[in-house]
Amino acid sequence: MTKIKLKNISTRAPEKANKETIKKETQRLKFKLEELQNLMFAESKHAVLVILQGMDASGKDGAIRYVFEVVNPMGCRVVSFKAPTELEMKHDFLWRIHKYTPEKGMIHIFNRSHYEDVLIQRVHSWVNEKTIQQRFDHINNFEKLLAEAGVQVLKFYLHISKEEQLVRLNERMNDKTKMWKYNEDDIKERGYWNQYIKAYESAFENCSVIPWHIIPSDQNWYKEYLIAQKVVETMEGLKMKFPGLKPHGNI
Repeated sequence: MTKIKLKNISTRAPEKANKETIKKETQRLKFKLEELQNLMFAESKHAVLVILQGMDASGKDGAIRYVFEVVNPMGCRVVSFKAPTELEMKHDFLWRIHKYTPEKGMIHIFNRSHYEDVLIQRVHSWVNEKTIQQRFDHINNFEKLLAEAGVQVLKFYLHISKEEQLVRLNERMNDKTKMWKYNEDDIKERGYWNQYIKAYESAFENCSVIPWHIIPSDQNWYKEYLIAQKVVETMEGLKMKFPGLKPHGNI
């Protein structure tokens, strides 16, 4: 088990980080990601699942939009998980998740995920602690199953400060290009900040069979760089090759 204390991790880029240099490197990484995705699609031996978690306004939508903007849409799918539907509530909590995991050759991106079932449900005491502990075990087994099936699971927590979150939530109320994102429940959930931090730290500790990556997210340019870097590094590690010509069978 890995113990992570979020208060000990900065939400900002290191002071020595050069914004313009990093943005240029991010662009290079994005086009490298495009190449790797095309290669993975052609080889069809591996898949990538990117899981994005974080507080409201931590920048999940932006990360998806900017990191993956050059990837061929044929090889990429984004799935956003909202509150479970009536049908989904009639099944086990992983039922609605498993059917959206990527087939070989694909990158799938989860905007929120199965972790909501050990976060918001825990914070609001919608399920008891025994159920939460059982779900931790199910999540570890589920992610292990995916990994054994050739899926590279990358879990990112977008680490935003409470101060920066307030700035972004206020922007949603005052910027006409962002008003569509406004949800009054976001302000209510902000009141549970400390409980969410505790729930996240518990999820990190109990569900680290697949490791978590804590991404400082107060500055979008740094967040995007770190995510792109990790995805590219992971895909390069697969040592993929374009398949050759398929042999013709007898006519």
